[in-house]
Amino acid sequence: MTVEEVKANIRDVIDFPVKGIVFKDLTTAFKNSECINFFVDNMYEHYKNLGVTKVIGIESRGFIIAPILAYKLNIGFVPVRKKGKLPADTLEISYSKEYGIDTIQIHSDAISSDDVVLLHDDLLATGGTMKAACELVRKFGVKKIYVNFLLELDFLKGRELFEDDVEVYSLIHC
Repeated sequence: MTVEEVKANIRDVIDFPVKGIVFKDLTTAFKNSECINFFVDNMYEHYKNLGVTKVIGIESRGFIIAPILAYKLNIGFVPVRKKGKLPADTLEISYSKEYGIDTIQIHSDAISSDDVVLLHDDLLATGGTMKAACELVRKFGVKKIYVNFLLELDFLKGRELFEDDVEVYSLIHC
């Protein structure tokens, strides 16, 4: 499968979640096993020798591919969730996003300073949620942070939010 074939499996939804937005819906790609294989196999090849110890999935669409990649890399999966969704002690951060203020949390015992983490979400738009997730993970003093997306909307320049020590890698660019 090629990048162009994967792009053909991504649906544009006009005026979602608000008027004027063209939402890139990856659920149409997720229902195609060849697209899932493309996502996981390419990410695995990119990260297999980088010493990653945990894959962190960002709620909610980051939960689709992140645990599959963790399985393939033979490492742990950690969820970052919206406030109030995790049952034990958490660390949290609030941030501004395109449509208002949000708060995300991670279990306070989910990762340690010995970890090399890969934060994953499906799409990079303006980057607010992932930037907040990076700041949250930095509180643990991890060795290295990698950030990954299936699709990046280049015209929004979201990758410019990230510090130079964070490698941002996207499989597909639009």
